[in-house]
Amino acid sequence: MTDATSAKTSRRSHHWRRDVTELAALFTAVAVADAIANLIGHQPDGPYLLIASAVALAVTAGFHTWWARRHSHAPPPPASTDGRARGDGDADHADSALPQALSASTPSDPAPTAAPAAEDTVLWRMRATVRDAPGSLAALCDALARLRVDILTLQTHPLARGTVDEFLLRAPASLPAQQLSRAVSAAGGSSTWIERADTHDLVDAPTRVLGLATRTALDAAELPLALRQLLGRCTIHSLPTASVTGRETGETAPVEGVLEETVMRLRDPSGGSITIERPFLPFTPTEFARARALVELDARLGPRVPRGGHVLTLPEGNEITVRRADQGDLRAAREMHDRCSEQTLRLRYHGPVHDADRYLDHLLSPRFGRTLAVQTASGRLVALGHLLWDGDETEVALLVEDDWQRRGIGSKLLGRLVALAIEGGCESIYAVTQSSNTGMVAAMRALSLPLDYQIEEGTLVITARLDATPVRSLPPYEQASR
Repeated sequence: MTDATSAKTSRRSHHWRRDVTELAALFTAVAVADAIANLIGHQPDGPYLLIASAVALAVTAGFHTWWARRHSHAPPPPASTDGRARGDGDADHADSALPQALSASTPSDPAPTAAPAAEDTVLWRMRATVRDAPGSLAALCDALARLRVDILTLQTHPLARGTVDEFLLRAPASLPAQQLSRAVSAAGGSSTWIERADTHDLVDAPTRVLGLATRTALDAAELPLALRQLLGRCTIHSLPTASVTGRETGETAPVEGVLEETVMRLRDPSGGSITIERPFLPFTPTEFARARALVELDARLGPRVPRGGHVLTLPEGNEITVRRADQGDLRAAREMHDRCSEQTLRLRYHGPVHDADRYLDHLLSPRFGRTLAVQTASGRLVALGHLLWDGDETEVALLVEDDWQRRGIGSKLLGRLVALAIEGGCESIYAVTQSSNTGMVAAMRALSLPLDYQIEEGTLVITARLDATPVRSLPPYEQASR
């Protein structure tokens, strides 16, 4: 900007001096011409000399005009297509040269070259530890640029020594993950990890964290899912202070939490502790602070479950309401147990019937999953469906009162649970039952999902894949070659 201003100022100064010089020369020429006219006009041949001088001046002026046109100082033509760059002095004439370039175009000019087809790309999430020194991150970015990799987002996680940089990358589909990892390692990155990403990862980190906080504020059962989405692929266990049988487990955690490389432990607001494990990738202090803030938000808000329900009509015409259940439904659930037969309870809980009531307090807690209750128009509880967070897997379980079985309640309830699992980002669900439980098998088959069956000593495990072609088809994390 300063150079352009100086150039304009120098040109204005040059034009002013030239105008003064030409004006002085004009006055001088007039004065000399007047002196010569006075001197020659009084001579006998004076008029002829003046006419001859006028003719000579006219010829001289015509010659000067012809010479100026032949050796014009007009700006040079635009740069030719041979790639020669325009000089700095030509930049002042860019605007005047543009019309000339446009007018020079003729139909005989070759057609413009078609733009190259867009290259197929894929999204990657990558982490790398770089030295805390000037130029370290620049060298890594330069290595990615040479591979035609576009950096969409970048997050930094400061450490005591070095910095963990988390990238969201758009890379050519033909670029193997191993080559990308090797290039990062060669540029100075260490502890490099990479996995496939999807379009949901394009949301920036602050927006994503606020969304997870909102979901947690509306539903206490969202906390484990929010932690999993916040921290990536990890295993989350909620460990209560007492077991189902009432025995003290001694599970607890300090208020400030504990961070140990690939494991973090936080105090569960409902009692006990939450253990989060990610064996392939150590947690950073930044991730630990975010997880602890989410748990503190859950503790401040207290127990909460969204209210409202969906009214469904059974094939026989009766209407039922499907709604969320919590520990406030404990008494109604126990009364339903009393109306169920021993065979129904045995198929559901796979153990002694007298222990069935002990499981209800655990099952109805939003910390361990989501529970749906089915009640009749009179408000009577006749069925329960559970979606349980089991580490990094998800279990479904159903219990329908004997008098309300074979009316389609189990299928409708299971469909609602699958919708909740998909909403929570689960890739599969599984049900543990007995091979003689034909009702549960029929309900799982009615989902029209790919099913896997495993039978061992009379116990049947049916796994339904919610996404037959998951986006993340690679292992959880792939260590870079060093």
